[in-house]
Amino acid sequence: MQARLIAAAVSLAAIVLGATGPAQAGKDLDAVKARGMVNCGVGTGTAGYMIADSQGKWRGLSVDVCRAVAAAVFGDSEKVRYIPLTSQQRFTALQSGEVDMTMGNATYTLTRDTALGFDFTGVYYYDGQGFLVPKKLGVKSAKELNGATICVAPGTTTELNLADYFRTNKMTFKPVVIEKVDEIRAAFFSGRCDVYTTDASSLAATRAANVPPPQTIDDYMILPEIISKEPLGPVVRHGGNQFADIVRWALYAMIEAEEYGITSKNVDEMLKSENPSIKRILGVTPGMGKALGVDEKWVYNIVKQVGNYGESFDRNVGMGSPLKIARGQNALWTQGGLQYAPPIR
Repeated sequence: MQARLIAAAVSLAAIVLGATGPAQAGKDLDAVKARGMVNCGVGTGTAGYMIADSQGKWRGLSVDVCRAVAAAVFGDSEKVRYIPLTSQQRFTALQSGEVDMTMGNATYTLTRDTALGFDFTGVYYYDGQGFLVPKKLGVKSAKELNGATICVAPGTTTELNLADYFRTNKMTFKPVVIEKVDEIRAAFFSGRCDVYTTDASSLAATRAANVPPPQTIDDYMILPEIISKEPLGPVVRHGGNQFADIVRWALYAMIEAEEYGITSKNVDEMLKSENPSIKRILGVTPGMGKALGVDEKWVYNIVKQVGNYGESFDRNVGMGSPLKIARGQNALWTQGGLQYAPPIR
């Protein structure tokens, strides 16, 4: 009996030690490291979220999550290859291994998280579906869109939500289904459809950055109804657990850094903080990097090179950007929003 108890105790100790030891690399992370960069699938161009500038450099809130992952893995946020994908291409590219993760504003849903073989690793933006219309259409509410011609992208939750909304409200519509976002916008602005529907964030970006002259931003309005929940997050393949952990905690690190007031400008000074939480987060007190299987300075590298979540939001889509989107639901939980990161400890 005593021998069996000792053996059980040894087995339990091994399990506990294994659970608290460093993460073991999986095939997805091994492939990323061997390649020397993260292959990140992004949309084909949405101002503020994912768009290439005139020099071909990708910028945006979504892009910054890819950069944070590279900073965590390599200590260098520039070690990312951005691969533009349409809404119909993005999941096939992820399944085939063409990309390691997607940040193409995919909505976190049950079927995508299970049947398609993916893992969503957090929510970087809480969104909802809306409607953009020309003011000359003369409508003030989505309830007035009976019989409207509506531009929508295929293979999206947007397309499904649109049908549900009109069916529920006993209205009809004529869909104009177009895959590429720039072609959808061209069709809408040329008058081929009365309405453009997608995530409200993308509608705000379209209205702010894509109205062709001589039309102006004031010729268009986003209707007040938000008809769905669209939590947008990074997506990885099932099975690559350690890489998924790094993607998950890279996003959480940006949120946690904002909560503790750690910014790209003060992160070096924060290394001297006596706050035990900040010391853990920045790797002054070691252990978190080892647990994740990355350098102890992983959060320092993310914040120094990319910024915290609030800095990224403001710079790309918030009040420091042309879009001027309010934080709203994407404010920290301490400020009435939904952004909440589990503790780094």
